[in-house]
Amino acid sequence: MINLIAKHWIVNYKEYQDRVVRQKYGILCGIVGICLNICLFAWKLLAGWLSQSIAITADAFNNLSDAGSSLILLFGFRLAGQKPDSEHPFGHGRLEYVAGLIVSMIIILMAVELMRTSAGKILHPEEVSWHVWTLVVLIVSILVKMYMFLYNRTIGNKIASAAMRATALDSISDAVATFVVLLSTIISHFTGLQIDGCCGLLVGLFILYAGISAAKDTINPLLGQPAEECFVEKVHEIVLSHKEILGMHDLVVHNYGPGRIMLSLHAEVPVDGSLAELHEVVDEVEHQLSDQLGCSAVIHMDPIWASDEESLTMKKEMEEDLKLMDPGLSLHDFRMVRCTGHIRLFFDIQEPYSCRIDEKELIERLQRHVKENHPGVELVICVDRTA
Repeated sequence: MINLIAKHWIVNYKEYQDRVVRQKYGILCGIVGICLNICLFAWKLLAGWLSQSIAITADAFNNLSDAGSSLILLFGFRLAGQKPDSEHPFGHGRLEYVAGLIVSMIIILMAVELMRTSAGKILHPEEVSWHVWTLVVLIVSILVKMYMFLYNRTIGNKIASAAMRATALDSISDAVATFVVLLSTIISHFTGLQIDGCCGLLVGLFILYAGISAAKDTINPLLGQPAEECFVEKVHEIVLSHKEILGMHDLVVHNYGPGRIMLSLHAEVPVDGSLAELHEVVDEVEHQLSDQLGCSAVIHMDPIWASDEESLTMKKEMEEDLKLMDPGLSLHDFRMVRCTGHIRLFFDIQEPYSCRIDEKELIERLQRHVKENHPGVELVICVDRTA
């Protein structure tokens, strides 16, 4: 159904990373989600009233909250699609993450309330009535939620939307929760065991887990997180495809919402190269990054000696020493300056957060090695932390 509507409503509906297309997909999925969840709420509320089941009634109000979540998702995409202005020069893309976070909070609140109600039902159990209508409603609800999970996950992955993926996770949790309610209704009818409250509690735990997982997926990009590995690999591929660029480092990616990425990096270029020609190459790389990855890039040129054998030998020795300390350590911006009576080595060490060696200890180890093996050589080191 989603694909059919998209073909007629969204121009260039297969251009998933286009901002306008992303926004329309988000609005479309939000509208469909509102309609389906309101229908499920009405059906389940009637079924819960007929059967006097707290689990079914609670599941009905969970669907009502899902309709509210879809409404928030719809407005989130609508607001996130606004153009940059004087107060928000980087656009409003992060509002999509905010919408996803609000959806997650609603899911968590509903889960807590459901568990509280279910606990009361466990302490004071009531008989659940049997109705064929109840079974039909629950089975249809499971099928509808599975469909909602599939289209939200599929579209969410295609347009890279954390908010939509959170909605998909909520839908599959609802399907599992409704299946538990269906199972409890059947068991209660055929065995007489009043497990409605226990199943309601189990449903609440499922919903709580979904809410926490969805919140994590939306909080991380708001706080700031490392770029995806495939994105970093693509950046390396584009930058290093130019023979004039010998290496790159200090890649920093700022995510202001889907389709609004800014990055900066340092490109290593030969110190004896033509400044004008290298500038043209760097400009070309920036245009390629914009065209292929849809991001704004700022590139800083780092001149390095690529033909000085003594400098290359010293660099290799420092790299080997670092690898012995920790395989994740690396260096960049290596320069050797010959002074009267001594030599100075300038370089930056890239230390991953996983490295357990203290920064001070790391520098002291290198200095001891150089003092023992290369008297008269001084080190000037800066340590950078990286993911």
